[in-house]
Amino acid sequence: NPRVALMLTRMPHPYGETDAQRFLDQTARRSDGCIYAVTLAANGRFIGCAGLEPAEGGALEIGYWFGQPYWGKGYATETAHALVDAAFRGTAVDRLEAACRVTNSASRRVLHKCGFQFQGPGMVQSLAVGSSVSVEWYRLDRRNWMSLKSWGGQR
Repeated sequence: NPRVALMLTRMPHPYGETDAQRFLDQTARRSDGCIYAVTLAANGRFIGCAGLEPAEGGALEIGYWFGQPYWGKGYATETAHALVDAAFRGTAVDRLEAACRVTNSASRRVLHKCGFQFQGPGMVQSLAVGSSVSVEWYRLDRRNWMSLKSWGGQR
């Protein structure tokens, strides 16, 4: 779906079998970070991907995408909360980072719901677009996450 690929930087469009095999091969060889297939508990249907990857300065970068039929149903927020909790509970990392396309207001809302704070604008190369695109960078540090947890405002 071009609407999905255009919101991402690392997914080409069109996305063929060769692209899928390359993604699986790269994922299998990785020794750092983690990538998850996101499925529905009720029937096991695949609805998207999410993951944590190493970023500069010892941080982890959170990322996610979902098929268009699953947009606006809370799956991205639930998944992002789970990734944030896994990162801060399961590693010693002090900071998470995320970027979203300037045009992706839904992803921006997900990041805000998880406690991420705006850090500034930037440009990132997009495989689907074939050039650089405008993004917004966000950050969540462990201390803020712990405060949010203690207030009970976050999962």
